Amino acid sequence: MTPFKISGNIQIIAVLLLIVLIWLAVKWYKQPGVNAGIPAPDILSVNTNGDSLKLSDLKGNWVLLDFWGSWCGPCRESNKKIVELYREYSKAEFKDAKGFTVFSVGIESNRENWLRAIQQDGLIWPYHVSSMDKFNDPAAKAYGIREIPATILISPQGNIMGVNLDYKLINAQLSKSLKK
Repeated sequence: MTPFKISGNIQIIAVLLLIVLIWLAVKWYKQPGVNAGIPAPDILSVNTNGDSLKLSDLKGNWVLLDFWGSWCGPCRESNKKIVELYREYSKAEFKDAKGFTVFSVGIESNRENWLRAIQQDGLIWPYHVSSMDKFNDPAAKAYGIREIPATILISPQGNIMGVNLDYKLINAQLSKSLKK
């Protein structure tokens, strides 16, 4: 009896299939654990002054929930685009909302580095929170955050409109909600 042999073409296809499956698994793992269309889980955390802040207190506003870290190069680069959105829409008048703001969750372990990065990157909105417990932060756990940067657009009604949207799509959504 001869041993079972796999032809070269089948081996190549099997390897390619395995690579695709690994790539899909990694991509799935990196996605936040929430999806568009569901109510945004509330966040209760402490801000830069040690005071408690709740995400739900911003209901009625468009909110960009931003998970980032002072130690994360792509986050620091992403901050530039978030600052642009904030500058453009924070004083805008919307048909269906009181306004627009950003609620930043620092995935941090070093308070001084976090505060310094907020200043350096010009993150001028007032809603910055962190438990200083990196990915064990209760907010990160509530949203299934395993990789940063991660952004979540929340409607004035408190529902998730999109996860990790391109900034052009966020801009388009906010733009179409403006009062004319």
